[in-house]
Amino acid sequence: MTADEVQQKIQDALPGATVHVRSGDNVHFEALIVAAQFDGLRTIKRHQLVYAALGAAVGGEIHALSLETPTPDEWAARRGN
Repeated sequence: MTADEVQQKIQDALPGATVHVRSGDNVHFEALIVAAQFDGLRTIKRHQLVYAALGAAVGGEIHALSLETPTPDEWAARRGN
Protein backbone atom coordinates (compact mmCIF):
# COMPACT_ATOMS: atom_id res chain seq x y z
CA MET A 1 0.00 0.00 0.00
CA THR A 2 1.36 3.41 -0.91
CA ALA A 3 1.19 6.63 1.10
CA ASP A 4 -1.25 8.01 -1.49
CA GLU A 5 -3.55 5.01 -1.04
CA VAL A 6 -3.48 5.37 2.75
CA GLN A 7 -4.20 9.09 2.40
CA GLN A 8 -7.17 8.45 0.10
CA LYS A 9 -8.73 5.86 2.42
CA ILE A 10 -8.50 8.30 5.35
CA GLN A 11 -9.91 11.19 3.30
CA ASP A 12 -12.81 9.00 2.13
CA ALA A 13 -13.66 8.11 5.74
CA LEU A 14 -13.21 11.63 7.13
CA PRO A 15 -14.65 14.04 4.55
CA GLY A 16 -13.18 17.52 4.76
CA ALA A 17 -10.10 16.38 6.68
CA THR A 18 -6.64 17.58 5.76
CA VAL A 19 -4.50 14.47 5.44
CA HIS A 20 -0.76 14.13 4.85
CA VAL A 21 0.84 10.68 4.80
CA ARG A 22 4.52 9.81 4.43
CA SER A 23 6.31 6.51 4.03
CA GLY A 24 9.82 5.56 3.04
CA ASP A 25 9.06 1.88 2.46
CA ASN A 26 5.25 1.51 2.02
CA VAL A 27 4.89 -0.50 5.24
CA HIS A 28 5.80 2.13 7.88
CA PHE A 29 3.69 5.28 7.71
CA GLU A 30 3.40 8.67 9.40
CA ALA A 31 0.13 10.54 9.07
CA LEU A 32 -1.07 14.00 10.04
CA ILE A 33 -4.86 14.20 9.97
CA VAL A 34 -6.56 17.48 10.85
CA ALA A 35 -10.27 16.78 11.12
CA ALA A 36 -13.33 18.43 12.61
CA GLN A 37 -14.62 14.90 13.33
CA PHE A 38 -12.03 14.69 16.14
CA ASP A 39 -13.63 17.53 18.10
CA GLY A 40 -14.54 16.37 21.61
CA LEU A 41 -12.82 13.00 21.22
CA ARG A 42 -9.90 11.64 23.23
CA THR A 43 -6.77 10.62 21.36
CA ILE A 44 -7.60 6.92 21.44
CA LYS A 45 -11.02 7.51 19.81
CA ARG A 46 -9.41 9.70 17.15
CA HIS A 47 -6.93 6.96 16.35
CA GLN A 48 -9.72 4.37 16.27
CA LEU A 49 -11.51 6.40 13.60
CA VAL A 50 -8.37 6.35 11.48
CA TYR A 51 -7.77 2.63 12.06
CA ALA A 52 -11.38 1.93 11.07
CA ALA A 53 -10.82 3.82 7.82
CA LEU A 54 -7.87 1.58 7.00
CA GLY A 55 -9.52 -1.67 8.08
CA ALA A 56 -7.57 -4.90 7.75
CA ALA A 57 -4.59 -3.12 6.18
CA VAL A 58 -3.50 -2.10 9.71
CA GLY A 59 -1.38 -4.95 10.97
CA GLY A 60 -1.21 -6.37 7.45
CA GLU A 61 0.00 -4.17 4.62
CA ILE A 62 0.54 -1.37 7.14
CA HIS A 63 3.10 -2.65 9.60
CA ALA A 64 3.41 0.60 11.59
CA LEU A 65 1.36 3.79 11.65
CA SER A 66 2.32 6.92 13.57
CA LEU A 67 -0.60 9.33 13.92
CA GLU A 68 -0.99 13.00 14.74
CA THR A 69 -4.71 13.81 14.99
CA PRO A 70 -5.52 17.40 15.97
CA THR A 71 -8.79 19.22 15.41
CA PRO A 72 -8.64 22.30 13.17
CA ASP A 73 -8.67 24.57 16.25
CA GLU A 74 -5.87 22.58 17.92
CA TRP A 75 -3.83 22.69 14.72
CA ALA A 76 -4.36 26.45 14.35
CA ALA A 77 -3.27 27.02 17.96
CA ARG A 78 -0.08 24.99 17.39
CA ARG A 79 0.69 26.96 14.27
CA GLY A 80 0.12 30.26 16.05
CA ASN A 81 -2.85 31.26 13.90
